Amino acid sequence: MKPSKLEDENLDYKEKIDQSFGKTVCAYANTNSGKIIVGISKTGKIVGTTQKDEEKATNIMETCKPPIKFRMKWEKRKNNDILIIDVPRSDRIHTWKGIAYKRSGSSSIPMDAQDIIDLSKKRGDIRFDEEICKEATINDIDEEKVRQFLRKAKTERNYDVDPETPVTEVLDRLDLIKNGRIINAGVLLFAKKPERFFPQAKLKAARFKGTNSLDFIDMKVFKGTIPELREKAMNFILEHIRHSVFFDENRRYDKWEYPLRAVEEVLNNALAHRDYFSTGDIQISIYDDRIEIWNPGELPEPLKPKDLKGEHKSIPRNQLLADTLFLIRFIEEWGRGTNRIVDEMQENKLPDPTFKELSGGFEVILMGPGRSFEEAIIKEKLHVLDINERQKKAIKYVNEKLSITRREYMKINNVSHTTAQKELKELVIKKVFRTRGTGKYIYYELTQG
Repeated sequence: MKPSKLEDENLDYKEKIDQSFGKTVCAYANTNSGKIIVGISKTGKIVGTTQKDEEKATNIMETCKPPIKFRMKWEKRKNNDILIIDVPRSDRIHTWKGIAYKRSGSSSIPMDAQDIIDLSKKRGDIRFDEEICKEATINDIDEEKVRQFLRKAKTERNYDVDPETPVTEVLDRLDLIKNGRIINAGVLLFAKKPERFFPQAKLKAARFKGTNSLDFIDMKVFKGTIPELREKAMNFILEHIRHSVFFDENRRYDKWEYPLRAVEEVLNNALAHRDYFSTGDIQISIYDDRIEIWNPGELPEPLKPKDLKGEHKSIPRNQLLADTLFLIRFIEEWGRGTNRIVDEMQENKLPDPTFKELSGGFEVILMGPGRSFEEAIIKEKLHVLDINERQKKAIKYVNEKLSITRREYMKINNVSHTTAQKELKELVIKKVFRTRGTGKYIYYELTQG
């Protein structure tokens, strides 16, 4: 007879409590929650158990270092008493007889040194931003960057520290100095050349041809502090997405292909919450129909990608870095950042962003409007600009044929040379058309912005 459910990462059967129990509970506490059923053999035979096994189990879990939390309950199966023990995943690392264990399939195996380091990073026992940067000194800090930060923090959050305060004192107030040494967060925020200490603290951006091509039109690698990287990345994105600006008598119409607040929020999150232990770079990929932004490091547990579109708590990987960036309104608290991205996309009638874990990192995909962007711009121009039906007809013609000459304008509208010249000139003044060519070879096409 087999158990109704086979053993796996979250389920283990034991006839009785023995030394393997300590390994199993440590593995569950360290790597994932699990259930141990005592009184059923590996083959599924119900043999039952006694109060003595409950006492043994409790004693083992309490003698693990540190003691393990658990829940127990008794059940009756085929006239036998069985003991069900639930072990929740812990936020600490536990050992049994001096050894830490992890769950691998249906086995509990010892963790090696790298496993323990990786788990400590994941749990937040070791935080990159709070570690001392052994090579950095106060001479590596850019004083003007500190002054700019204080001025912005005063404006954004009323952080009242005199911009002329000595740099060492400022870093101390921001908890960016430990035992008299600058910590990694201070280097990432204020160093003259952060990449000298952390080569991974850079950003790659590329504009690719079409929607799936691996050939790029432009590619840049950016270096600098976190605020500098954000500014450089935004400038690159603005250079490679579409933008339309035109005027009527009462207002300026300014429309970007993507909502800039959403793009900026994705960048902010990538820079503030990436895994700086990883040697990977933040990557921005711009295609004709979308922007993809990937950063090293999956979501901190217990967050899942599906949680980010609803109400959720903020669980920053780099808490001190996040706290400091909050002062300049680089990021917000309370886990609202991803909700803001969703809201911005919906307000612009674009698909919801895609959040997913990919290749050991986290990726956000923002889908753009495609051809509907030009169509919406043309429609808006026709709505707000004071133009006649002939000019509207010419705009439609150029939208289909890509350009129009004065002679073609005369033909499709049955008007004189003078009228065609006057009305085409009006469309240029209103920034609907732009001219190309010279002399008798002049033609007109739609402006790109």
